[in-house]
Amino acid sequence: MRYRLLLLLSVVVACVSLSLTGSHLNFRYPLTSSPRAPLPYISAGYLGVYEPGVPPNYGPIATFARTIHKQPNLVGYYSGWAEPFASSFAEKLRRHHMIPYVQIDPTYASVSGIAAGTYDEYLRTYADSVRDFGHAVVIGFGHEMNAPWYSWGYNRVPATTFVAAWRHIVTLFKNEGADNITWLWTINQDTHGTGPIAAWWPGKAYVTWVGIDGFYLRQSDTFTSVFGPTIRQVRKFTDKPVLLSETAVGPSDPHGNISNLFNGLAQYKTLGLVWFDFQKDQGVDQQDWRLEGNAPAENAFRLGAAGLNLVQP
Repeated sequence: MRYRLLLLLSVVVACVSLSLTGSHLNFRYPLTSSPRAPLPYISAGYLGVYEPGVPPNYGPIATFARTIHKQPNLVGYYSGWAEPFASSFAEKLRRHHMIPYVQIDPTYASVSGIAAGTYDEYLRTYADSVRDFGHAVVIGFGHEMNAPWYSWGYNRVPATTFVAAWRHIVTLFKNEGADNITWLWTINQDTHGTGPIAAWWPGKAYVTWVGIDGFYLRQSDTFTSVFGPTIRQVRKFTDKPVLLSETAVGPSDPHGNISNLFNGLAQYKTLGLVWFDFQKDQGVDQQDWRLEGNAPAENAFRLGAAGLNLVQP
């Protein structure tokens, strides 16, 4: 009898503890994410990186982490159409307490065909792989659709067709039980030649986070000039949290601009950033964005990253 009472008391205490914990998580936004739910909304809680050769290589991520003296919690890569979900790489990231962030690229697909269900077999296979992975994944589709440089973008595919394709993909994945996805709707910063971003908005039921891609191209750039106008436009139709989903600073004044970038994260209460750690040498839009080997950039980034209280997957 005494044993049964002790057992019952233990169960009651556990239930009360879970109840209190759940309340805490709901109202205070945990620094630990749930594996079967979209990631929590935490200002400056995410630090990510894009690296060439990833996947399958993990080495560049480790090098980046050593350079900035902090381990990122998001690792981004681009997935070509018809490529499967990189399950083994996702498992490797999970072992290192990192979250896969995938931008699905529909270059070799018909966007109207996606909306019509032409590629459903592929999408179901992808969705099932993500579901079976069973841990948090960030997924975007057709990034920078408000810009004209991609086959699915502005003046190439009608915005209504893109919206229909986006909704079809999200609905299909949900029907497959892939509820461990944070859906990232990714636009390019509003600039000359881009279209009105509201035209591509699929609706709040189909989006978890808003991603904005933007770069400090010149020494005079600031967070307000690069991202401010786009964030203001986004706030006219949604209050979804914003992630700087692809960003970097040119080498002309890396210390000042990187400091400004991190200050802007706090000022605008964004989720964080994903650094585009690529070498480009083709003009102002294609600079060498790497931190490694640039001492002022490394030092400024370390200082900024040190102040981030990152979500632990």
